[in-house]
Amino acid sequence: MNKPKIVILGAGYGGIITSKSLEKLLKSGEADVTLINKHEYHYITTQLHKTVVGTAADRQIAMSIPNLINPNKTRFLQATVSSVDLNEQEVHLEGGDTVPYDYLLVSLGFEVETYGTPGIKENAFEIRSFRSSKAIYNQIIKQFNLYKQDQDPSRLTFVVAGGGFTGVELLGEFADGMPKLCKEHNIPFEKVKIVAIEAASSVIPFFPKQSIEYTTEVLEKMNIELITGRKILKCSPEMVVIEPNWEIPTRTLIWSCGVKGNTIVHNWGLPIVRGKIAVDSYLRVKNINNVFSLGDCSLFMKDEKNALAPTAQVALQQAPVCAKNIVASLRGESLKKFEYHHKGSVASIGLKVGVGKVGSLSLSGVIGAFMKLVIEARYLFNLGGPSLIIKQHFGVDRAPIKVTAKVK
Repeated sequence: MNKPKIVILGAGYGGIITSKSLEKLLKSGEADVTLINKHEYHYITTQLHKTVVGTAADRQIAMSIPNLINPNKTRFLQATVSSVDLNEQEVHLEGGDTVPYDYLLVSLGFEVETYGTPGIKENAFEIRSFRSSKAIYNQIIKQFNLYKQDQDPSRLTFVVAGGGFTGVELLGEFADGMPKLCKEHNIPFEKVKIVAIEAASSVIPFFPKQSIEYTTEVLEKMNIELITGRKILKCSPEMVVIEPNWEIPTRTLIWSCGVKGNTIVHNWGLPIVRGKIAVDSYLRVKNINNVFSLGDCSLFMKDEKNALAPTAQVALQQAPVCAKNIVASLRGESLKKFEYHHKGSVASIGLKVGVGKVGSLSLSGVIGAFMKLVIEARYLFNLGGPSLIIKQHFGVDRAPIKVTAKVK
C-alpha cells in the first residue's frame, strides 16, 4: 500500500515549521513528506535588514534547509513551482517535472505591494527576500564606487519608503552599519544622507503615542531625515518625487510600504479573496479538504470583516496547528480550529535600541533591543534547539552566499 504523500510548497516561517512539526507528529513510515523551495536556504525575514548593510553574516540570515530538517523524515527538493493541478493532485515544477500529492500545503509567502505608483516596480529596491536584500547591498557598493568617480551627492542619498516595522528596522541598521561600510570603502560618512518617507502622520503609526515619539526621537538623533504625511508620487532611476511635487535626487529607493499575497497562486483554481487564498478555521483551503494554506499568501478571517495581518507571528502560530490538522486528516481524526493569540510586537532600531509592546508592557531602549534578541533566539530554538542558537551566534560560516542579486 502506498503511503500518503504530503507536499509543502515554500520554506518560509510557515512551511519550515510545519515540516518540523510533521517530523514529530508522524509515525515512522506513516507518510512521505516533501518540502519544495526555490532556494536551498531558509531566510529569517525579520532580519533581512541586516543583510542590506552587511551587519550580519549571510548564513546568520539564510540557513541551509538540509541542515534544518531530518532527511530520514523529510525530503527536500530545490525547485521552482509553476502551477498546481487540483484534479490530478500534482505540483508542476519549472523544467517539466511533477510531484504528486495527497495532502498539499501552500505557503508561498508574499509579494511587494506597489499600489500602482509609477516607477516603483522598475526602479525601487525591495526587502522581500534574502536575494533582494543582497541586491540592495550590491547597489550601495556600486554607488560608493561611482561616487568616487563623479562626486554626485545623489549616489550617497538613500531613501527608505515606509515607516512601519520593516522601514524603521532598516533605518536603524543604516545608521548603525553605514559608518563601518563607508570606512571599508573610503567614503566620507558625513556625505551620506538617509531619508525616510511615510505617508501617515508618523512612523509606526499603529503604535501608542509614547512609542511613536520615542522612535521619532531616536531616528532624528541618528541624523535620519524624516518626512511624514507625504506620499511618493513617482520615481525614476535618478529621483523620487513626493507630495506636493518635491524632488529628492537619489539612485537608491528602498520600498517597504506593504505586501500582498503571492500572485502565482491566482491561476490554480483556488478560491482567491482580496488577492489571497481563502482558508477555513482549520487552515484548509475553502471547499478543498486536502489542501491547506497559511502565512502571507492565505486569508484567515478573525471575524466577518477583518483578516489576520501578514506577519511572521501569525505564520509561526499557524504552522503547528496546520501540521496537526494534516496528520488528523490522513488519520481520519477530528481537526483543531486555529485561534490566534497576539503576543506583542518589537522592532529593533539598530543594535542597542528597540521599541515595542508585549502584552500591556511598552518596551523601549536597551530593554526593547534585548527583547528583540530573545524573540530571535526563541525562533532559532524552535527551529533547531540550543545547538542552532550556539551555531548561529558563534560558529556560523562567514563566507558570503553566492546569489544572483543584481543591481538595477
